[in-house]
This record gives sequence, C-alpha cells and structure tokens, in this order.
Amino acid sequence: MSGDETVTRVEAYRGISRRLAVHYLRNLGGEADGPDEEVTELDGDGWHVSVSAATVEGPGTITLTEVTVEFEGPPDVLDPLVERFGQKAMRAGG
Repeated sequence: MSGDETVTRVEAYRGISRRLAVHYLRNLGGEADGPDEEVTELDGDGWHVSVSAATVEGPGTITLTEVTVEFEGPPDVLDPLVERFGQKAMRAGG
C-alpha cells in the first residue's frame, strides 16, 4: 500500500457521547468550526473524520448511544490516530 493512498475506516464506540468524541479528536489535532456539541466533521494533518451518533438497543430493554467515527486518510496516518482515539474512548466508558 502506498503512503498517499486514502482509505476509510469506520469504528463504533459505546459509552462515549458525540460531543466527547469531537473533544478527543480536537485534542488529537483535529480542527473544525463551532462548539463540540455542533461539530460533525474535523480535519487534521492528513486526515478527515466524520462523527455521528445514534441510539441502539443493548441487552434487555437498555438503550445506548453509539458514536460512529469515519476516519479517512492514508493508512500510515490513520493507524496511530485510530489507536490513540480508541484508547481515549475506552477510558471514557470505564
């Protein structure tokens, strides 16, 4: 795979709000206009991210918020970004 090839990775996270996901992405170098509560897309150094949230059914009668993050960029940029974001999201749900 060449370094300038763009790929898309879609990851879903539970136990984190969309607003908090945007906050974490800003801390990882993402830039967007507007407050965290309104932002759905961010751009960083060599990457672009779209963030959305939906209510999903959990076990039994529980409903949860699931945040979907669509990462776009070259694999050598996305791999560490997705890893670092995943670590932050995992701690948030803890």
